[in-house]
Formats: sequence, structure tokens, C-alpha cells
Amino acid sequence: MAGSVFLLLLAGTLLCGLLFHTVSQNEAGDRTRSRRPNFIIILADDIGWGDLGANQQAGQRSSLTPHLDLMAQQGMRLTDFHSPASTCSPSRAALLTGRHGLRNGVTHNFAVGSVGGLPLSETTLAEILHQGGYYTAMIGKWHLGHNDPYSPTNRGFDYYLGIPYSNDMGCTDLPGYDLPSCPPCHPGPQILHNRLKRSGYSSCYTKVALPLFENRTIVEQPLDLWRLTQRYTSTALNVIHTARERGQPFLLYVALAHMHVPLSPPSYAPNPSEGGVYAASLREMDGLVGAIKNASDASDKNTLIWFTGDNGPWEQKCQYAGSVGPFLGKWQTSRGGGSAKRTTWEGGHRVPTVSYWPGRVPANSTSSALLSGLDIFPTLLSLAGVNPPSDRRYDGIDATDVLLHGKETGNEFLFHPNSGAAGKYGDLQTVRLGRHKAFYITGAAEACGGSTGRQELHDPPMIFDLSVDKGEERPLDPTTEEYKKVDERVRRWREALLYDIATDQSVSTADYATDQSAAPCCDPRHTACRCHTLG
Repeated sequence: MAGSVFLLLLAGTLLCGLLFHTVSQNEAGDRTRSRRPNFIIILADDIGWGDLGANQQAGQRSSLTPHLDLMAQQGMRLTDFHSPASTCSPSRAALLTGRHGLRNGVTHNFAVGSVGGLPLSETTLAEILHQGGYYTAMIGKWHLGHNDPYSPTNRGFDYYLGIPYSNDMGCTDLPGYDLPSCPPCHPGPQILHNRLKRSGYSSCYTKVALPLFENRTIVEQPLDLWRLTQRYTSTALNVIHTARERGQPFLLYVALAHMHVPLSPPSYAPNPSEGGVYAASLREMDGLVGAIKNASDASDKNTLIWFTGDNGPWEQKCQYAGSVGPFLGKWQTSRGGGSAKRTTWEGGHRVPTVSYWPGRVPANSTSSALLSGLDIFPTLLSLAGVNPPSDRRYDGIDATDVLLHGKETGNEFLFHPNSGAAGKYGDLQTVRLGRHKAFYITGAAEACGGSTGRQELHDPPMIFDLSVDKGEERPLDPTTEEYKKVDERVRRWREALLYDIATDQSVSTADYATDQSAAPCCDPRHTACRCHTLG
């Protein structure tokens, strides 16, 4: 009985920590309503912590991200920031709802033929800000359901231009760089599936061409990958300009195609001294970010730009994958398999993150506060003076004091869900508590070269001290007092959160059913759904 009472009290404490301080938010809203900030969220895809030049050691920094490095110098670099999951759909769903996948229902990726998406019972950041008077626009990869009513313009965004899912989930006429390389869309009425499979293209999407949406309409299929960055840049600048002309606060969510394969940098020249295709793509991404920052600076100094990533590099793609920096997951890689995307090793979810707001976020500052993409939702709502729906439970914290006042009061704990490498989708299999990290399940995604690591259960959990072991190579000795104290605290927090989720009446369930007819297609008479560019 005593143990049950403790868990109930701990769950209550946890819940209180997750809820917003609505009174203080209302007061802040009253003060700032006449001058509410604008928000630009830039979410890179499959980017590595080590890809950001500012994250590299002094004397070894590359010049591949000069614009992001400048933004870090003029703002705040967040060195212990994590994606909510280590694959696309669950990470994005958590960012937009402030809720773990076990609450919002999105635990793994949606497919080209998915009939559903982010459950309609969930409320997005864009919906709340739109209702609060914000103009909301999205550019880029959605991956939370492409069929009405799941599309972005039905989930709070006034305007949308982008791809409904990952840029490798469909053929194009001029394919980018990928491993394996994929063929172009077949020009005729049929796709020769058997020939493609025998030729080594079995992992390539060939049935439906990659579409580009504007609002709810397909404007190009297949889209031109090599012009996509230019289109995204010009559209983002137009959104910023239009919002300034309207005098209305805005949310701009830019979900980049970079650094997901296929890579398609127009400026690439096959010169090894220039770093190859990935380096050229990284420079191109950095240029897009720089253009958005410059346009924002020129139009209004009252804009918070938050750059981060959806998960770590896709190690399976070898030379087309990014760098995890020092977060190598050596315990796992010594046993086979990759330790980045799709895993709960640090390389899978610790992502490069920069926060920039002239005159508000302290310049040239660095924070090691433990933060997550889950925290973007409550932080932006707090700064806007807008309250979230009160009929559900949230998992993020308001990080305003970290961003604006330099405090290191981040999350006391973070839970890393499985996203596909081992165990059941959504399982909270790894727990971060302060400088310690405990694994209940380990496993690895496919590494460059094809090796995979087998799933292993750990009871008691395997615990690392990240302050002295960033590479996650040497777990603590279970017989030590340090291990025993950490293990006890980790178990209490994990049990409290699982109890809180189990008793949450607002838990949603996503529909992961697929149907070929649900695939986006502008002309069903053509197997690859080909149509001309309309804009």
C-alpha cells in the first residue's frame, strides 16, 4: 500500500510538472498581446548533432554551416536538446502536440498509402495559435497524413506548400543521390516491377511519383527535387513579407527535405576536396536557413527562430548520412548495427539546436539544459500568451527561462521511445535522468555495410553516465552505490509516467491502415500519377 501511495503522489507531482502555469501565462499574455512575437520553427530531417559547425571542437570546425554558426553566435546553442522520437512521424506529431506518441497515437511512420494520420482528437500548435490570432503557414514535409481531413490546412495551417511525406517515398524524373540509387519514374503506362526488383531497386518507391502540394492541391507530380530548395526559400520569404504587410503575428513551420535522401544539391561538383554530396547538401540547407534569417531580420526583430532536427542521421545511407559527433553508441556498435536514426542511442535523438531572437535570447550563449522537441509546444504558447486545451495531459515544459534568462532549469527527466530498432513501437524503453541514461531495451538499426544489432532486454537497466561517457561505451557497475541510487530514481519516474499515461482519458489512437487508393495521385490514368507543373 505504501508503494502504491508513493506512486500516486509521484504521478501527481509529475503531472503538475507537465501542466502549464495558466495564471502566469494569462498575465504574460495581457502584457504582450499588443506586441506578440512571431515564430519560425525550422526542422531539419535526418541531421546529425555533429553536422553543425558550432558543435564541433575549436580548430576542427568546418565552414559548411556558416549561417547557422552565425545564428548560434548571435543567439543560443542548445547542446543537450533531443528529438521526441528517432523517426519522422512520431517526432513531428510530438512537436506539434506537446504529447508523447503513447498519448497522441503516433508511434511510427505513416506510409504512402496511409488512410489516416495524426488523430483528429489531437490539437496542434498551429490550431491553437491560429485561434489566438496568428497567421500560420507551413513549408515542407508533413508526414502526418495526406488525405483530408489530416492534411496541414485542416490541422491549423492557413497555407501549405510541401511534400506529404519523406522525399524518398516516390519516384522522380531526375532522381537525387541515394543508396541504393533509384531509377527515374517510368514514362510509360506500366512500371516493370520484376525488372526493377532484379536490378537491385527493391527498396525504391516506383508506383507513385513524388507529389508537391500547395494547400490541398497537387501542383506537380513528380516534383523536381533539384528546384525544391529554391521553391521553399522563395515561399518562406513571401510568407514573412506577407505577414509583415498584414501586421499580424505569424507561425512559420519549415520542415526541410534536408538532410534526408535523396540528396539533390544543384551546386554539387564531384570534387573530393569539397566534401562530396552530403557536404554540398549541408551547405545548401545552411543557405536556405540564412535566407530565412536575413528576411526575418529585415522585416521584424520580434521573431523567435528555433532550428532543430527530427532525429539523427540515417547511418544505413553511408556517405549520404551525417555525423553524430561524439555520440557514437559504442556499446551497441561493438556488437553490430547502427546507433543513430531509429534507435534510442544518443546519436538517434540528440540533435543540433539553435534558438535566435534578437534582443531577447542572449547572444553568444550556450545552454546544456536538458530539453526536447516536446518543449517547443508549451514554450511558444507561453510566449504568445495563449493557453492550450485543458482537457488533456502534456509532456513538455515551458523553456522560456532557459531561452530568455539563461537558466539551466530544463527537464529533470526525458523518456526516449522506441521508433523501430527494437521492441514495440512507442515503448518508453530508455530513460534520461540528469547526467544518467538507463536502457531497458537495446537494439540497433541497420548500419552502413548492412550489419544489425540484436534486441537485448536489460532488467535491471543498463545505465551510462553521459558526463564522462558521451560515446555510451561503458555502463555503470550494477553493484555500486551510484548505480543503485540512479536505478531506484529511474524506476520511480518511469513507473509514474506509465501510470499517468495509463490513466490518461485523452489518449488517442492513430489509424495505420493502408489502401493503394489513398496514395496521392493527380492523374490515376497514369501508373506513376504524372501531371504537369501548375505553379
